[in-house]
Amino acid sequence: MKLGCTFEIMKDNYPLQIGYWDRRKMLYGLGLGASAFLAPGLFAEALMEPTPRQVEGPFYPDKMPLDTDNDLLVIGDSLTPAVGEVTHLSGVVKNIKGDLVRNALVEIWQVGAKGVYLHTRDDRDGRDQNFQGYGRFLTDSKGRYYFRTVKPVTYPGRSPHIHVAVSKKGKRMLTSQCYVKGDKRNDKDFIYKRLGKTGQKLTAVDFAPIKGSKTNELNAVWDIIIGLTPED
Repeated sequence: MKLGCTFEIMKDNYPLQIGYWDRRKMLYGLGLGASAFLAPGLFAEALMEPTPRQVEGPFYPDKMPLDTDNDLLVIGDSLTPAVGEVTHLSGVVKNIKGDLVRNALVEIWQVGAKGVYLHTRDDRDGRDQNFQGYGRFLTDSKGRYYFRTVKPVTYPGRSPHIHVAVSKKGKRMLTSQCYVKGDKRNDKDFIYKRLGKTGQKLTAVDFAPIKGSKTNELNAVWDIIIGLTPED
């Protein structure tokens, strides 16, 4: 007996694809495995919408900076901070059941204030030598992560975004990107457009001014939802 349902993918009010969704394949895709059939009430509970997977891109650092902590504005003991709008990026990592995920490695990488990555292939002028370009953070007991960075800017062909990767026990669980909510350039970004309305909603982040900040710092809160790990 098959366990699944038919599906229909629409585009511009016309069916693009009609087929059969095999629940067994879906379970393995979520990392649940065959044992999920034995879990009473598993599908009686609504699973959280996972953060959309997106391409890693060509500029994940091929040579790590001297400093890889969660403060991308200052490298090591330098007294000169990076240029840009200071942003506090934070949130929690959860699995699709809504459980907080502790000890997950969260990595981010992005361009500096002039749109240049920390990568040997990105040899354009304007790299901020004081911007770390990459950072990592291990979630705490409540699944929380935190970075101090700069608000992302655009570069040729892309709207402003921050790359993120989440790993658990050395296994990459998610690769994605977050975008600046309300930025008009998102509508022309080919990767953002492929996400669809639901995916866009899950990756568009409000970079909100912090009240009382004398340096116009920003706060960006983004909760990340990953699939299940074997220990779940």
